[in-house]
Amino acid sequence: MNAKRPLSVTLIAILYLAVGIAGFIGHGREALAAKSLPADSIAIELTEFAAVVCGAFMLRAQNWARWLALAWMAFHVVISVFHPWRELVIHAVFLLLIAWILFRPPAGRYFRNAEAT
Repeated sequence: MNAKRPLSVTLIAILYLAVGIAGFIGHGREALAAKSLPADSIAIELTEFAAVVCGAFMLRAQNWARWLALAWMAFHVVISVFHPWRELVIHAVFLLLIAWILFRPPAGRYFRNAEAT
C-alpha cells in the first residue's frame, strides 16, 4: 500500500526546489557578470543543485533525499557560524523544523513505503 505524501513533505520539497532554482539562477548570474569567476562559484552552484535534487526526489519518496535535505540544511548552519549570529539562529531553527517535519511518523511512512515497493 502506498502512503499518501503528507502536505508538509510536499511543501518542504517545493521549498527546496524553489530555493535551489532561485539560488542557481541568482548565483549563476552573479558569477557570469563578474569579470573573473569567483573561486567559490562552482561550490555554490553545486549546493544549489543539491537543493533541487533534494526537492525533486523527496517528491518521489526517496528516503535518501530527506537525509540529503537535512545534511544540506546542517551545512548551512555550519557556514552560518561565520556570518551574523541571527543568520546562524535562523538556519538552526529551519534545520530543527525541517528535521521535525521530515522525520515525523507520517513522513516516515511515506518514505518507508516507497522503499518497500
